[in-house]
Amino acid sequence: MQTRRLALLLQYEGTAYHGWQRQHHGPTIQATLEAAVGKLRPGFQGAAIAAGRTDAGVHAAGQVVHVDVASPIPDHRWPKALNGCLPPDIRVLAARAVSSQWHACFSACWRRYRYLLYNHPAPNLFLRATSWHRYNAPLNTQQMATALQPLLGHHDFRAFQRSGSSRPHARTTVQAVDVQRWGDVVAVDVQCSGFLYGMMRLLVGQLVAVGEGRLPVDVFEQRWRRGKREDVQEAAPPQGLCFMGVGYEPPLFPGPVPWPGGQLGVR
Repeated sequence: MQTRRLALLLQYEGTAYHGWQRQHHGPTIQATLEAAVGKLRPGFQGAAIAAGRTDAGVHAAGQVVHVDVASPIPDHRWPKALNGCLPPDIRVLAARAVSSQWHACFSACWRRYRYLLYNHPAPNLFLRATSWHRYNAPLNTQQMATALQPLLGHHDFRAFQRSGSSRPHARTTVQAVDVQRWGDVVAVDVQCSGFLYGMMRLLVGQLVAVGEGRLPVDVFEQRWRRGKREDVQEAAPPQGLCFMGVGYEPPLFPGPVPWPGGQLGVR
């Protein structure tokens, strides 16, 4: 039977997992998905390749993955079949056949992350798995938004890159930024051509210091432009971070995916 490449649209809650990438010391999203494919196609030895490799405890609303399978199962039946083999904190929303040359990671034009903060004196039990409860003072979202604007464009962001990265450089293009508040919830959205290792959590850690009035906007900009990792010490915890979506040309999964606080346009 001929092998074909399938693109899958995934959502997952990353709380119980040691990130996307397969590891020896704990469960991962990649290994769990590959095991589910193996239940449907015994002997499956391939790899599930993701658009973005999320860290331990990080979630995804619009992750895209490709797998190579030899199977008589029609494309439209794969989501239901896989969901029957997956734990409830990983869901496959859609599937479609793509060219063997198409790649979930390398064919992507952009990726978007959202970081959620719960900015209230008392914690909210129902948001603890998907947000950072942070309250030293009400966050000044206008100052946070102002601090984000100079990031737009192509820059060296080595100050926002954790050690251990295999990238040969730290340059990337920030395409869109936004800060929104819905009551006590603050959302930080960043869209890039590609994210550096640990970039979003380090950026948000500094941005919260701006919002609390502990870090002036101009110093925030000086720190990342100076490019010294030792200047950036505060990283936001993983549970507030979500991989919101990834874009391709031509669009792969048109139509919005429901998400609290708005719609995610997966393209």
